[in-house]
Amino acid sequence: MARQEFRHTTILSVRRDGVVAVGGDGQVTLGTTVLKHGASKIRRLLDGKVLAGFAGSTADAMTLFTRFERKLEQFHGQLERAAVELATDWRTEKSLRSLEALLVVADRSHSLLLSGTGDVIAPDDGILAVGSGGPYAAAAARALLNHTALPADAIVLEALKIAAGIDIYTNDSIRVETLP
Repeated sequence: MARQEFRHTTILSVRRDGVVAVGGDGQVTLGTTVLKHGASKIRRLLDGKVLAGFAGSTADAMTLFTRFERKLEQFHGQLERAAVELATDWRTEKSLRSLEALLVVADRSHSLLLSGTGDVIAPDDGILAVGSGGPYAAAAARALLNHTALPADAIVLEALKIAAGIDIYTNDSIRVETLP
């Protein structure tokens, strides 16, 4: 029996004027069937000081959120150090290697993309996007960032709406969180 592929989401992070916003859509599909319209793929971690969003397997992402929050606590809220440590564990620990998800994490100063291949990537322009609609959301966010005065949360919302109009695995049930 062929394994059906779960497609999960679009996550977008934008920084502008000292504010970071992270948002995601709510659609979860299995094959060609929408299973859920309002899934929450954005979390506040470390007493609300860190925003995190995921694209990929939900169970895998929950495992990674838990591990990442522990790393944040272990390294006293140092986002970059916690991210590097999680990425190292994710790549080297046998139990984590098969986890299929990407994480976008942000605090007041840094935005990072984490992957199971050991990547910890900071964007050049303050924009990170992952998931099936990520390229559409990133393109829309770059245009809005460069050609409007919209605040970060409005850019995330509008860019995700644009992605939802293009990508069949992204819907318009959007949640956006911000950190000043």
